[in-house]
Amino acid sequence: MAGVAEGEVIKNNKKVLLKKYVSGFPQESDLEVVTNETILLKVPQGSKAVLVKNLYLSCDPFLRVLMSKFAEAHYIEPFHPGTVIRGFGVSRVLESGHPDFKEGEYVWGITGWEEYSLITDTEKIFKIPFTDVPLSYYTGLLGMTGLTAYIGFNEICSPKEGEYVFISAASGAVGQLVGQLAKLKGCYVVGTAGSDEKVELLKTKFGFDDAFNYKTEKSLRAAVRRCFPKGIDIYFDNVGGALLDAALLNMRDNGRISACGMISQYNLEKLEGVHFLVKVITKKLTMKGFNVADHFNLYPKFLEVIMPHIKNGEITYLEDKVEGIENVPAALIGLFTGKNVGKQFVVLADE
Repeated sequence: MAGVAEGEVIKNNKKVLLKKYVSGFPQESDLEVVTNETILLKVPQGSKAVLVKNLYLSCDPFLRVLMSKFAEAHYIEPFHPGTVIRGFGVSRVLESGHPDFKEGEYVWGITGWEEYSLITDTEKIFKIPFTDVPLSYYTGLLGMTGLTAYIGFNEICSPKEGEYVFISAASGAVGQLVGQLAKLKGCYVVGTAGSDEKVELLKTKFGFDDAFNYKTEKSLRAAVRRCFPKGIDIYFDNVGGALLDAALLNMRDNGRISACGMISQYNLEKLEGVHFLVKVITKKLTMKGFNVADHFNLYPKFLEVIMPHIKNGEITYLEDKVEGIENVPAALIGLFTGKNVGKQFVVLADE
């Protein structure tokens, strides 16, 4: 092939593009899988880029926010039609111009939703320190998801033994881990989920003290009050909207709210209001949002905390995987209909 030196390799590179800006609920048709593009498997001379083969792609709700026309800047820049979707993933280094990364090493961090990526923003990828656990854990439990749970709960909420903890979207990738971190701290833990099957999982698999199906409750306020007759010390919010209101009404004095996500609002063209923020004043609450990217410096501390629990069998983590890049759009959209149970990721290649 013209322009290709002897010994250089060109590979087909399937990828997922944003087809059009998303308004309202996302559809699979908003994304496009292209199969006719190629990539030269070589780092340009003099570049500090890292060429990787992507093994696992992480499906995360926050990606929906980046698909809107007027999306705000995030840790990942907003997407534009015709561009490759980017998100967290696990990859193997094929070639590196950067001194910190070597051929054959495994990394996790921001990569393209494609089979191969040339990563130039190397500050957003991290060496995988432990390979005696499944590499897929670095899409969730030992990656951005796990760090999010740890920062949002342990660091922001400063939990104490005996406190009452409420978690929305508790069977999701972050929620299931927050619940177990809370139990390890000696807290009383209640979660919400969107099906009776997921509620049962919370109580039998993840060790929650109680849980309820928010879709079948006549009154969310009454359901929260029923589960917390003495009130809530910590609310870990993944949902926003009506559940946030219900939690605000049931918080104890000096309670803490960790604002991790607002999935109930991501697909609304007109956002819902929150009606009981006055409780932040009257109950002397602390409510704090956070971006996990601001806390990557705490990743080693997180590993020190979580790895012993994993090795001692004290953490249960459910994964929901699909195979093949052609199934990426369905896997992502499924997050917003509750199809997944646990951490959703897509397998692109064997390790």
